[in-house]
Amino acid sequence: MSAGFEKADTSSEIDGSPAEADLQTALFDVVCDSLSAAFIIYDKNDHLIFASRQTLDFFPLPVEMLKPGTRLRDFLGAMYDTGIRQQYDVRQGGSLSREDWLSQKIASHWRERFESIERHGVDSWVRFVKRRLPGGYGVTIISDISENKKREEQWRSDLERVQLTEDILDNLPFPLFVKDRNLTYVAVNLAFCEKYQTSADEVLGRKSGDLFSEEIAKRFEESDRHVLETGEMSVSRQRQISRDGIERDIVSRKHRIGKPGRYFLVSTMQDLPRDGADLDEFGQASAITASSNQSYRRAYVPVPTGIARREPAAMEAIVPENFSGRKVLVVTADLAAETAALRTLTKYGFESCSVRGEDEEERFLEIATSSGISLDLLIIDNQMGMRCLELAEQYGIPALVMDGFQIANELTFQIARHFNRNSRSAAGSDADWEISISDDPVGLQVLVAEDNDINQIVFSQILEGLGYRHMLAATGDEAVRVWAEHRPQIVLMDISLPGFNGFEAARLIRQMEETGGGIRTPIIGVLTQAFERDRAECVKSGMDDVIMKPVSPDMLETIFQKYLMNEGMRAARN
Repeated sequence: MSAGFEKADTSSEIDGSPAEADLQTALFDVVCDSLSAAFIIYDKNDHLIFASRQTLDFFPLPVEMLKPGTRLRDFLGAMYDTGIRQQYDVRQGGSLSREDWLSQKIASHWRERFESIERHGVDSWVRFVKRRLPGGYGVTIISDISENKKREEQWRSDLERVQLTEDILDNLPFPLFVKDRNLTYVAVNLAFCEKYQTSADEVLGRKSGDLFSEEIAKRFEESDRHVLETGEMSVSRQRQISRDGIERDIVSRKHRIGKPGRYFLVSTMQDLPRDGADLDEFGQASAITASSNQSYRRAYVPVPTGIARREPAAMEAIVPENFSGRKVLVVTADLAAETAALRTLTKYGFESCSVRGEDEEERFLEIATSSGISLDLLIIDNQMGMRCLELAEQYGIPALVMDGFQIANELTFQIARHFNRNSRSAAGSDADWEISISDDPVGLQVLVAEDNDINQIVFSQILEGLGYRHMLAATGDEAVRVWAEHRPQIVLMDISLPGFNGFEAARLIRQMEETGGGIRTPIIGVLTQAFERDRAECVKSGMDDVIMKPVSPDMLETIFQKYLMNEGMRAARN
Protein backbone atom coordinates (compact mmCIF):
# COMPACT_ATOMS: atom_id res chain seq x y z
CA MET A 1 0.00 0.00 0.00
CA SER A 2 2.74 2.44 0.97
CA ALA A 3 5.13 1.81 -1.93
CA GLY A 4 5.74 4.90 -4.01
CA PHE A 5 4.26 7.41 -1.50
CA GLU A 6 6.05 9.91 0.67
CA LYS A 7 4.87 8.93 4.14
CA ALA A 8 4.72 10.99 7.30
CA ASP A 9 5.59 7.87 9.30
CA THR A 10 9.39 8.28 9.36
CA SER A 11 9.90 4.93 11.06
CA SER A 12 9.61 3.17 7.69
CA GLU A 13 11.61 4.00 4.58
CA ILE A 14 10.18 4.11 1.06
CA ASP A 15 11.71 2.09 -1.71
CA GLY A 16 11.83 3.45 -5.20
CA SER A 17 12.83 6.71 -6.84
CA PRO A 18 10.86 9.98 -6.82
CA ALA A 19 10.01 9.36 -10.47
CA GLU A 20 8.29 6.12 -9.53
CA ALA A 21 6.32 7.92 -6.78
CA ASP A 22 5.19 10.57 -9.25
CA LEU A 23 4.15 7.85 -11.68
CA GLN A 24 2.03 6.08 -9.05
CA THR A 25 0.49 9.38 -8.02
CA ALA A 26 -0.43 10.06 -11.64
CA LEU A 27 -1.89 6.58 -11.97
CA PHE A 28 -4.03 7.14 -8.87
CA ASP A 29 -5.28 10.42 -10.33
CA VAL A 30 -6.21 8.64 -13.57
CA VAL A 31 -8.13 6.00 -11.60
CA CYS A 32 -9.94 8.73 -9.66
CA ASP A 33 -10.84 10.49 -12.90
CA SER A 34 -12.23 7.29 -14.40
CA LEU A 35 -14.32 6.66 -11.27
CA SER A 36 -15.36 10.35 -10.92
CA ALA A 37 -14.28 10.19 -7.28
CA ALA A 38 -11.61 11.53 -4.93
CA PHE A 39 -9.31 9.27 -2.87
CA ILE A 40 -7.68 10.15 0.45
CA ILE A 41 -5.26 7.70 2.08
CA TYR A 42 -3.76 8.21 5.55
CA ASP A 43 -1.58 6.15 7.85
CA LYS A 44 -2.14 4.75 11.35
CA ASN A 45 -0.90 8.07 12.80
CA ASP A 46 -3.56 9.95 10.82
CA HIS A 47 -1.12 11.65 8.45
CA LEU A 48 -1.98 11.92 4.78
CA ILE A 49 -0.11 9.59 2.45
CA PHE A 50 -2.05 10.56 -0.65
CA ALA A 51 -4.94 12.90 -1.52
CA SER A 52 -6.06 13.03 -5.16
CA ARG A 53 -6.44 16.37 -6.87
CA GLN A 54 -10.14 15.59 -7.43
CA THR A 55 -10.63 16.44 -3.73
CA LEU A 56 -10.49 20.10 -4.77
CA ASP A 57 -13.60 19.53 -6.91
CA PHE A 58 -15.57 18.85 -3.72
CA PHE A 59 -13.95 21.29 -1.29
CA PRO A 60 -12.19 24.62 -2.08
CA LEU A 61 -9.13 23.69 0.00
CA PRO A 62 -5.66 25.22 -0.21
CA VAL A 63 -3.51 23.02 -2.45
CA GLU A 64 -0.91 22.52 0.30
CA MET A 65 -3.52 20.60 2.32
CA LEU A 66 -3.18 17.73 -0.18
CA LYS A 67 0.52 17.25 0.43
CA PRO A 68 1.70 14.00 2.06
CA GLY A 69 2.43 14.39 5.75
CA THR A 70 -0.53 16.71 6.43
CA ARG A 71 -2.28 15.78 9.65
CA LEU A 72 -5.83 14.49 9.15
CA ARG A 73 -7.02 16.94 11.86
CA ASP A 74 -5.53 19.88 9.92
CA PHE A 75 -7.02 18.59 6.66
CA LEU A 76 -10.51 18.28 8.22
CA GLY A 77 -10.13 21.67 9.91
CA ALA A 78 -9.44 23.28 6.54
CA MET A 79 -12.50 21.49 5.18
CA TYR A 80 -14.62 22.89 8.01
CA ASP A 81 -13.26 26.40 7.39
CA THR A 82 -14.55 26.39 3.82
CA GLY A 83 -18.00 26.98 5.32
CA ILE A 84 -19.71 24.14 3.48
CA ARG A 85 -20.35 22.19 6.68
CA GLN A 86 -22.11 25.08 8.42
CA GLN A 87 -24.07 26.23 5.38
CA TYR A 88 -25.61 22.88 4.48
CA ASP A 89 -25.89 21.12 7.84
CA VAL A 90 -29.20 19.30 7.42
CA ARG A 91 -28.80 16.63 10.08
CA GLN A 92 -28.22 18.70 13.21
CA GLY A 93 -30.65 21.07 14.89
CA GLY A 94 -27.86 23.66 14.98
CA SER A 95 -24.28 23.88 13.68
CA LEU A 96 -21.66 21.97 15.71
CA SER A 97 -18.67 23.83 17.08
CA ARG A 98 -15.43 23.36 15.21
CA GLU A 99 -13.91 21.06 17.85
CA ASP A 100 -17.06 18.96 18.19
CA TRP A 101 -17.25 18.58 14.42
CA LEU A 102 -13.59 17.57 14.18
CA SER A 103 -13.95 15.03 17.00
CA GLN A 104 -17.01 13.53 15.32
CA LYS A 105 -15.26 13.26 11.94
CA ILE A 106 -12.05 11.76 13.31
CA ALA A 107 -14.08 9.20 15.24
CA SER A 108 -15.83 8.18 12.02
CA HIS A 109 -12.43 7.77 10.31
CA TRP A 110 -11.40 5.23 12.94
CA ARG A 111 -14.44 3.03 12.44
CA GLU A 112 -13.75 -0.12 10.44
CA ARG A 113 -16.52 0.78 7.99
CA PHE A 114 -18.45 4.02 7.73
CA GLU A 115 -20.59 5.59 5.01
CA SER A 116 -22.49 8.88 4.96
CA ILE A 117 -24.26 11.18 2.52
CA GLU A 118 -24.19 14.95 2.88
CA ARG A 119 -26.07 17.59 0.98
CA HIS A 120 -23.72 20.34 -0.20
CA GLY A 121 -26.17 22.53 -2.06
CA VAL A 122 -29.71 22.78 -3.33
CA ASP A 123 -29.12 19.96 -5.80
CA SER A 124 -25.71 18.55 -4.79
CA TRP A 125 -25.14 15.38 -2.74
CA VAL A 126 -21.77 13.85 -1.78
CA ARG A 127 -21.12 10.27 -0.56
CA PHE A 128 -18.28 9.46 1.84
CA VAL A 129 -17.08 5.83 2.07
CA LYS A 130 -14.46 5.20 4.76
CA ARG A 131 -12.51 2.02 5.51
CA ARG A 132 -9.86 1.39 8.17
CA LEU A 133 -7.59 -1.48 7.09
CA PRO A 134 -6.16 -4.08 9.53
CA GLY A 135 -2.71 -2.47 9.36
CA GLY A 136 -4.11 0.87 10.53
CA TYR A 137 -4.18 2.58 7.13
CA GLY A 138 -7.35 4.51 6.33
CA VAL A 139 -9.00 5.14 2.97
CA THR A 140 -11.75 7.67 2.18
CA ILE A 141 -13.55 7.76 -1.16
CA ILE A 142 -15.56 10.88 -1.98
CA SER A 143 -18.02 10.73 -4.88
CA ASP A 144 -20.69 12.99 -6.34
CA ILE A 145 -24.07 11.22 -6.31
CA SER A 146 -26.15 14.25 -7.27
CA GLU A 147 -27.51 12.68 -10.44
CA ASN A 148 -28.51 9.51 -8.59
CA LYS A 149 -30.24 11.53 -5.90
CA LYS A 150 -32.03 13.63 -8.50
CA ARG A 151 -33.25 10.50 -10.24
CA GLU A 152 -34.32 9.08 -6.89
CA GLU A 153 -36.22 12.28 -6.07
CA GLN A 154 -37.81 12.26 -9.53
CA TRP A 155 -38.74 8.61 -9.16
CA ARG A 156 -40.33 9.31 -5.78
CA SER A 157 -42.18 12.31 -7.21
CA ASP A 158 -43.40 10.26 -10.18
CA LEU A 159 -44.53 7.49 -7.86
CA GLU A 160 -46.49 10.00 -5.75
CA ARG A 161 -48.14 11.42 -8.87
CA VAL A 162 -49.11 7.95 -10.04
CA GLN A 163 -50.58 7.16 -6.63
CA LEU A 164 -52.40 10.49 -6.62
CA THR A 165 -53.83 9.81 -10.07
CA GLU A 166 -55.04 6.36 -8.99
CA ASP A 167 -56.64 7.83 -5.89
CA ILE A 168 -58.42 10.49 -7.95
CA LEU A 169 -59.73 7.94 -10.44
CA ASP A 170 -60.89 5.54 -7.74
CA ASN A 171 -62.79 8.32 -5.96
CA LEU A 172 -64.75 9.34 -9.05
CA PRO A 173 -68.44 8.37 -8.70
CA PHE A 174 -68.75 7.30 -12.33
CA PRO A 175 -67.03 4.53 -14.34
CA LEU A 176 -63.84 5.43 -16.20
CA PHE A 177 -61.43 3.41 -18.30
CA VAL A 178 -58.32 4.07 -20.40
CA LYS A 179 -57.24 2.22 -23.56
CA ASP A 180 -53.96 2.37 -25.44
CA ARG A 181 -53.60 2.77 -29.21
CA ASN A 182 -54.16 -0.98 -29.63
CA LEU A 183 -57.53 -0.58 -27.85
CA THR A 184 -56.30 -2.62 -24.90
CA TYR A 185 -57.52 -1.64 -21.44
CA VAL A 186 -54.64 -0.13 -19.47
CA ALA A 187 -56.55 1.46 -16.55
CA VAL A 188 -59.99 1.21 -14.95
CA ASN A 189 -61.37 2.77 -11.78
CA LEU A 190 -63.35 1.22 -8.95
CA ALA A 191 -66.68 2.53 -10.24
CA PHE A 192 -66.09 0.68 -13.54
CA CYS A 193 -65.34 -2.57 -11.71
CA GLU A 194 -68.42 -2.20 -9.52
CA LYS A 195 -70.67 -1.46 -12.49
CA TYR A 196 -69.61 -4.55 -14.41
CA GLN A 197 -69.08 -6.75 -11.34
CA THR A 198 -65.45 -7.45 -12.19
CA SER A 199 -61.95 -6.62 -10.98
CA ALA A 200 -59.12 -4.62 -12.51
CA ASP A 201 -57.00 -7.75 -12.95
CA GLU A 202 -59.72 -9.34 -15.09
CA VAL A 203 -59.94 -6.27 -17.37
CA LEU A 204 -56.42 -4.89 -17.78
CA GLY A 205 -54.55 -6.19 -20.81
CA ARG A 206 -57.75 -7.29 -22.57
CA LYS A 207 -59.94 -5.80 -25.32
CA SER A 208 -63.66 -5.11 -25.64
CA GLY A 209 -64.16 -8.33 -27.59
CA ASP A 210 -62.94 -10.29 -24.57
CA LEU A 211 -65.49 -8.67 -22.27
CA PHE A 212 -68.62 -7.84 -24.29
CA SER A 213 -70.74 -9.34 -27.05
CA GLU A 214 -69.51 -9.06 -30.64
CA GLU A 215 -72.08 -6.37 -31.53
CA ILE A 216 -71.31 -4.16 -28.54
CA ALA A 217 -67.56 -4.66 -28.91
CA LYS A 218 -67.72 -3.65 -32.58
CA ARG A 219 -69.68 -0.52 -31.70
CA PHE A 220 -67.16 0.40 -29.00
CA GLU A 221 -64.14 -0.10 -31.23
CA GLU A 222 -65.65 1.92 -34.10
CA SER A 223 -65.88 5.00 -31.93
CA ASP A 224 -62.58 4.25 -30.17
CA ARG A 225 -60.67 4.26 -33.47
CA HIS A 226 -62.42 7.43 -34.69
CA VAL A 227 -61.42 9.32 -31.55
CA LEU A 228 -57.82 8.07 -31.65
CA GLU A 229 -57.43 8.93 -35.33
CA THR A 230 -59.16 12.33 -35.44
CA GLY A 231 -58.92 13.69 -31.90
CA GLU A 232 -62.65 14.48 -31.89
CA MET A 233 -64.55 13.79 -28.69
CA SER A 234 -67.17 11.05 -28.90
CA VAL A 235 -70.45 11.49 -27.05
CA SER A 236 -73.01 8.71 -27.14
CA ARG A 237 -76.30 8.08 -25.40
CA GLN A 238 -77.88 4.73 -24.94
CA ARG A 239 -80.50 3.13 -22.74
CA GLN A 240 -79.23 0.50 -20.35
CA ILE A 241 -81.07 -1.91 -18.10
CA SER A 242 -79.33 -2.49 -14.81
CA ARG A 243 -79.26 -5.75 -12.89
CA ASP A 244 -82.19 -4.61 -10.78
CA GLY A 245 -84.32 -4.17 -13.90
CA ILE A 246 -84.32 -0.36 -13.89
CA GLU A 247 -83.88 1.32 -17.27
CA ARG A 248 -81.79 4.47 -17.45
CA ASP A 249 -80.14 6.60 -20.12
CA ILE A 250 -76.35 6.54 -20.05
CA VAL A 251 -74.05 9.08 -21.67
CA SER A 252 -70.50 8.04 -22.60
CA ARG A 253 -67.70 10.49 -23.43
CA LYS A 254 -64.41 9.53 -25.06
CA HIS A 255 -61.33 11.76 -25.29
CA ARG A 256 -57.89 11.38 -26.81
CA ILE A 257 -54.88 12.31 -24.69
CA GLY A 258 -51.11 11.95 -25.13
CA LYS A 259 -48.73 12.65 -27.98
CA PRO A 260 -48.46 11.30 -31.54
CA GLY A 261 -47.45 7.67 -31.39
CA ARG A 262 -48.43 7.56 -27.70
CA TYR A 263 -52.14 8.35 -27.79
CA PHE A 264 -54.53 7.01 -25.17
CA LEU A 265 -58.31 6.88 -25.08
CA VAL A 266 -60.11 7.99 -21.91
CA SER A 267 -63.80 7.15 -21.57
CA THR A 268 -66.32 8.04 -18.85
CA MET A 269 -69.92 6.93 -18.36
CA GLN A 270 -72.63 8.80 -16.47
CA ASP A 271 -76.37 8.67 -16.00
CA LEU A 272 -78.21 11.43 -17.80
CA PRO A 273 -79.36 14.18 -15.43
CA ARG A 274 -83.00 13.78 -16.42
CA ASP A 275 -84.90 11.19 -18.39
CA GLY A 276 -85.03 11.95 -22.10
CA ALA A 277 -82.89 15.09 -21.81
CA ASP A 278 -80.37 15.90 -24.50
CA LEU A 279 -76.80 17.11 -24.02
CA ASP A 280 -75.06 20.29 -25.11
CA GLU A 281 -72.52 18.23 -27.05
CA PHE A 282 -75.19 17.10 -29.53
CA GLY A 283 -75.74 20.73 -30.54
CA GLN A 284 -72.02 21.16 -31.25
CA ALA A 285 -71.55 17.88 -33.07
CA SER A 286 -70.09 17.59 -36.53
CA ALA A 287 -72.06 14.37 -37.14
CA ILE A 288 -74.78 12.45 -35.32
CA THR A 289 -75.44 8.76 -35.72
CA ALA A 290 -78.71 7.26 -34.51
CA SER A 291 -80.35 3.87 -34.68
CA SER A 292 -83.88 3.41 -36.06
CA ASN A 293 -85.57 3.39 -32.67
CA GLN A 294 -83.55 6.36 -31.36
CA SER A 295 -82.34 4.37 -28.35
CA TYR A 296 -78.75 4.74 -29.49
CA ARG A 297 -77.14 8.06 -30.53
CA ARG A 298 -73.56 9.24 -30.99
CA ALA A 299 -72.07 12.66 -31.74
CA TYR A 300 -68.49 13.66 -32.57
CA VAL A 301 -67.48 17.06 -31.22
CA PRO A 302 -64.49 18.73 -32.94
CA VAL A 303 -61.55 19.69 -30.76
CA PRO A 304 -61.72 23.44 -29.87
CA THR A 305 -59.09 25.64 -31.52
CA GLY A 306 -57.15 28.50 -30.01
CA ILE A 307 -58.22 29.56 -26.57
CA ALA A 308 -61.88 28.75 -27.12
CA ARG A 309 -63.11 25.98 -24.90
CA ARG A 310 -66.42 24.49 -23.86
CA GLU A 311 -67.24 25.40 -20.26
CA PRO A 312 -68.03 22.47 -17.99
CA ALA A 313 -71.47 22.05 -16.51
CA ALA A 314 -72.06 24.14 -13.41
CA MET A 315 -71.61 22.30 -10.14
CA GLU A 316 -74.12 22.35 -7.34
CA ALA A 317 -73.62 25.39 -5.14
CA ILE A 318 -73.76 24.75 -1.41
CA VAL A 319 -74.55 27.78 0.73
CA PRO A 320 -74.43 26.70 4.36
CA GLU A 321 -76.91 28.06 6.84
CA ASN A 322 -75.70 29.82 9.96
CA PHE A 323 -74.30 26.96 12.03
CA SER A 324 -73.24 29.07 15.00
CA GLY A 325 -73.82 27.21 18.26
CA ARG A 326 -74.02 23.71 16.77
CA LYS A 327 -71.68 21.22 18.39
CA VAL A 328 -69.68 18.65 16.41
CA LEU A 329 -67.22 15.97 17.50
CA VAL A 330 -64.69 14.62 14.97
CA VAL A 331 -63.43 11.06 15.51
CA THR A 332 -60.28 10.35 13.49
CA ALA A 333 -56.67 9.27 13.96
CA ASP A 334 -55.64 11.08 10.76
CA LEU A 335 -53.90 14.29 11.88
CA ALA A 336 -54.20 16.00 8.49
CA ALA A 337 -57.92 15.22 8.24
CA GLU A 338 -58.46 16.34 11.83
CA THR A 339 -56.73 19.68 11.27
CA ALA A 340 -58.62 20.38 8.04
CA ALA A 341 -61.97 19.38 9.58
CA LEU A 342 -61.58 21.60 12.64
CA ARG A 343 -60.55 24.51 10.41
CA THR A 344 -63.64 24.04 8.21
CA LEU A 345 -66.01 23.66 11.15
CA THR A 346 -64.64 26.80 12.82
CA LYS A 347 -65.04 28.72 9.56
CA TYR A 348 -68.79 28.04 9.53
CA GLY A 349 -69.37 28.78 13.19
CA PHE A 350 -69.47 25.27 14.66
CA GLU A 351 -68.23 24.55 18.15
CA SER A 352 -66.03 21.53 17.54
CA CYS A 353 -63.20 19.37 18.80
CA SER A 354 -61.74 15.96 18.03
CA VAL A 355 -60.82 12.63 19.64
CA ARG A 356 -58.43 9.99 18.32
CA GLY A 357 -60.18 6.69 19.06
CA GLU A 358 -63.16 4.85 20.46
CA ASP A 359 -61.94 5.00 24.08
CA GLU A 360 -61.54 8.78 23.90
CA GLU A 361 -64.91 9.07 22.17
CA GLU A 362 -66.65 7.02 24.86
CA ARG A 363 -65.08 9.07 27.65
CA PHE A 364 -65.97 12.33 25.91
CA LEU A 365 -69.62 11.32 25.41
CA GLU A 366 -69.88 10.23 29.03
CA ILE A 367 -68.67 13.62 30.27
CA ALA A 368 -70.83 15.53 27.80
CA THR A 369 -73.94 13.57 28.80
CA SER A 370 -73.29 13.97 32.52
CA SER A 371 -72.79 17.69 31.98
CA GLY A 372 -76.06 18.08 30.08
CA ILE A 373 -74.37 18.93 26.79
CA SER A 374 -76.09 17.86 23.58
CA LEU A 375 -73.94 17.18 20.53
CA ASP A 376 -75.51 17.80 17.13
CA LEU A 377 -73.28 15.56 15.02
CA LEU A 378 -70.43 13.04 15.08
CA ILE A 379 -68.07 12.91 12.12
CA ILE A 380 -66.41 9.47 12.11
CA ASP A 381 -63.44 8.39 9.99
CA ASN A 382 -64.28 5.10 8.25
CA GLN A 383 -60.89 3.75 9.33
CA MET A 384 -62.08 3.71 12.93
CA GLY A 385 -63.74 0.65 14.46
CA MET A 386 -67.46 -0.11 14.44
CA ARG A 387 -67.50 0.70 18.15
CA CYS A 388 -67.30 4.41 17.26
CA LEU A 389 -70.54 4.21 15.28
CA GLU A 390 -72.20 2.06 17.94
CA LEU A 391 -71.43 4.73 20.54
CA ALA A 392 -73.11 7.35 18.36
CA GLU A 393 -76.23 5.19 18.15
CA GLN A 394 -76.08 4.45 21.88
CA TYR A 395 -76.13 8.15 22.74
CA GLY A 396 -78.62 9.00 20.01
CA ILE A 397 -76.30 11.36 18.11
CA PRO A 398 -76.46 11.58 14.30
CA ALA A 399 -73.22 10.45 12.65
CA LEU A 400 -71.59 10.93 9.26
CA VAL A 401 -69.06 8.24 8.28
CA MET A 402 -66.45 9.46 5.78
CA ASP A 403 -62.94 8.58 4.73
CA GLY A 404 -59.96 10.80 5.49
CA PHE A 405 -60.03 12.44 2.06
CA GLN A 406 -63.70 13.37 2.43
CA ILE A 407 -63.17 14.71 5.93
CA ALA A 408 -60.34 16.91 4.70
CA ASN A 409 -61.86 18.02 1.38
CA GLU A 410 -65.64 17.46 1.22
CA LEU A 411 -66.77 18.34 4.72
CA THR A 412 -68.51 21.56 3.71
CA PHE A 413 -70.80 19.73 1.31
CA GLN A 414 -71.49 16.83 3.66
CA ILE A 415 -72.38 18.90 6.71
CA ALA A 416 -74.47 21.34 4.68
CA ARG A 417 -76.46 18.49 3.18
CA HIS A 418 -76.90 16.87 6.59
CA PHE A 419 -78.12 19.95 8.43
CA ASN A 420 -80.22 21.24 5.57
CA ARG A 421 -82.02 17.89 5.44
CA ASN A 422 -82.14 17.37 9.20
CA SER A 423 -82.92 20.78 10.65
CA ARG A 424 -83.37 20.70 14.38
CA SER A 425 -85.85 22.53 16.55
CA ALA A 426 -84.80 25.69 18.32
CA ALA A 427 -85.20 23.97 21.66
CA GLY A 428 -82.68 21.35 20.70
CA SER A 429 -80.10 23.94 19.70
CA ASP A 430 -80.52 25.99 22.86
CA ALA A 431 -79.66 23.24 25.33
CA ASP A 432 -78.49 24.37 28.75
CA TRP A 433 -74.75 23.78 28.91
CA GLU A 434 -73.20 23.29 32.33
CA ILE A 435 -69.68 22.13 33.05
CA SER A 436 -68.95 20.40 36.34
CA ILE A 437 -65.78 21.39 38.13
CA SER A 438 -63.69 19.82 40.84
CA ASP A 439 -65.65 19.30 44.05
CA ASP A 440 -62.64 20.12 46.19
CA PRO A 441 -61.14 23.55 45.40
CA VAL A 442 -58.67 23.20 48.28
CA GLY A 443 -55.18 22.76 46.93
CA LEU A 444 -56.27 23.77 43.42
CA GLN A 445 -53.61 22.87 40.89
CA VAL A 446 -54.91 24.09 37.52
CA LEU A 447 -57.22 26.97 36.62
CA VAL A 448 -58.54 26.82 33.04
CA ALA A 449 -59.88 30.10 31.65
CA GLU A 450 -61.94 28.99 28.63
CA ASP A 451 -65.35 30.13 27.39
CA ASN A 452 -65.96 27.51 24.68
CA ASP A 453 -68.07 24.65 26.08
CA ILE A 454 -66.54 21.96 23.88
CA ASN A 455 -63.02 23.04 24.81
CA GLN A 456 -64.02 23.01 28.47
CA ILE A 457 -64.98 19.35 28.08
CA VAL A 458 -61.64 18.61 26.45
CA PHE A 459 -59.68 20.31 29.25
CA SER A 460 -61.75 18.55 31.93
CA GLN A 461 -61.34 15.16 30.27
CA ILE A 462 -57.58 15.53 29.95
CA LEU A 463 -56.97 16.97 33.43
CA GLU A 464 -59.15 14.35 35.11
CA GLY A 465 -57.30 11.63 33.23
CA LEU A 466 -53.94 13.05 34.32
CA GLY A 467 -55.12 13.35 37.93
CA TYR A 468 -54.98 17.14 38.39
CA ARG A 469 -57.48 19.07 40.51
CA HIS A 470 -58.84 21.88 38.38
CA MET A 471 -61.49 24.57 38.01
CA LEU A 472 -62.98 26.26 34.97
CA ALA A 473 -63.64 29.95 34.41
CA ALA A 474 -65.74 31.09 31.47
CA THR A 475 -64.80 34.80 31.54
CA GLY A 476 -61.71 36.86 32.22
CA ASP A 477 -63.37 38.45 35.26
CA GLU A 478 -64.15 35.01 36.71
CA ALA A 479 -60.59 33.82 36.04
CA VAL A 480 -59.16 36.71 38.07
CA ARG A 481 -61.64 36.08 40.90
CA VAL A 482 -60.94 32.33 41.07
CA TRP A 483 -57.20 32.97 41.00
CA ALA A 484 -57.48 35.45 43.88
CA GLU A 485 -59.61 33.05 45.96
CA HIS A 486 -57.80 29.74 45.37
CA ARG A 487 -54.31 30.66 44.13
CA PRO A 488 -53.90 27.75 41.67
CA GLN A 489 -50.44 26.44 40.87
CA ILE A 490 -50.84 27.22 37.14
CA VAL A 491 -53.30 29.06 34.87
CA LEU A 492 -54.20 28.01 31.32
CA MET A 493 -55.50 31.26 29.82
CA ASP A 494 -57.50 31.48 26.59
CA ILE A 495 -56.77 34.89 25.09
CA SER A 496 -60.26 35.52 23.62
CA LEU A 497 -62.43 35.58 26.74
CA PRO A 498 -65.59 37.65 27.29
CA GLY A 499 -65.27 40.45 29.83
CA PHE A 500 -61.56 40.85 30.44
CA ASN A 501 -59.75 39.11 27.63
CA GLY A 502 -56.86 36.79 28.41
CA PHE A 503 -54.24 39.53 28.10
CA GLU A 504 -56.10 41.86 30.46
CA ALA A 505 -56.76 39.06 32.97
CA ALA A 506 -53.06 38.14 33.00
CA ARG A 507 -52.05 41.76 33.63
CA LEU A 508 -54.47 42.03 36.54
CA ILE A 509 -53.11 38.83 38.10
CA ARG A 510 -49.53 40.13 37.79
CA GLN A 511 -50.53 43.46 39.34
CA MET A 512 -52.17 41.65 42.27
CA GLU A 513 -49.05 39.53 42.73
CA GLU A 514 -46.86 42.64 42.87
CA THR A 515 -49.03 44.40 45.44
CA GLY A 516 -49.89 41.37 47.57
CA GLY A 517 -46.65 39.41 47.38
CA GLY A 518 -46.61 35.64 47.24
CA ILE A 519 -45.38 33.06 44.75
CA ARG A 520 -45.57 33.94 41.06
CA THR A 521 -48.17 31.78 39.27
CA PRO A 522 -47.17 30.46 35.83
CA ILE A 523 -49.70 31.66 33.24
CA ILE A 524 -49.82 29.80 29.92
CA GLY A 525 -51.54 31.47 26.97
CA VAL A 526 -53.80 29.21 24.91
CA LEU A 527 -53.90 30.28 21.24
CA THR A 528 -55.94 29.13 18.26
CA GLN A 529 -53.62 30.68 15.64
CA ALA A 530 -49.82 30.93 15.65
CA PHE A 531 -49.76 34.69 15.04
CA GLU A 532 -46.56 36.38 16.19
CA ARG A 533 -48.51 39.42 17.38
CA ASP A 534 -50.50 37.20 19.76
CA ARG A 535 -47.35 35.55 21.07
CA ALA A 536 -45.75 38.96 21.61
CA GLU A 537 -48.85 40.23 23.41
CA CYS A 538 -48.81 37.14 25.67
CA VAL A 539 -45.24 37.94 26.74
CA LYS A 540 -46.08 41.62 27.17
CA SER A 541 -49.03 40.84 29.43
CA GLY A 542 -46.88 38.69 31.74
CA MET A 543 -47.59 35.17 30.48
CA ASP A 544 -44.81 32.61 30.77
CA ASP A 545 -45.48 30.44 27.72
CA VAL A 546 -48.05 29.60 25.03
CA ILE A 547 -49.66 26.41 23.69
CA MET A 548 -51.81 25.85 20.62
CA LYS A 549 -55.29 24.38 20.28
CA PRO A 550 -56.34 21.62 20.00
CA VAL A 551 -54.68 20.60 23.26
CA SER A 552 -53.63 17.04 24.07
CA PRO A 553 -52.54 15.15 27.21
CA ASP A 554 -48.92 15.12 26.03
CA MET A 555 -48.99 18.86 25.42
CA LEU A 556 -50.34 19.67 28.89
CA GLU A 557 -48.06 17.16 30.61
CA THR A 558 -45.05 18.78 28.94
CA ILE A 559 -46.11 22.22 30.19
CA PHE A 560 -46.69 20.89 33.70
CA GLN A 561 -43.32 19.17 33.75
CA LYS A 562 -41.67 22.40 32.66
CA TYR A 563 -43.30 24.67 35.23
CA LEU A 564 -44.73 22.56 38.05
CA MET A 565 -43.16 19.12 38.31
CA ASN A 566 -41.60 19.45 41.74
CA GLU A 567 -41.86 16.94 44.53
CA GLY A 568 -44.72 18.83 46.17
CA MET A 569 -46.97 18.70 43.09
CA ARG A 570 -46.21 15.04 42.46
CA ALA A 571 -47.17 14.27 46.02
CA ALA A 572 -50.36 16.31 45.62
CA ARG A 573 -51.34 14.29 42.56
CA ASN A 574 -50.84 11.06 44.43
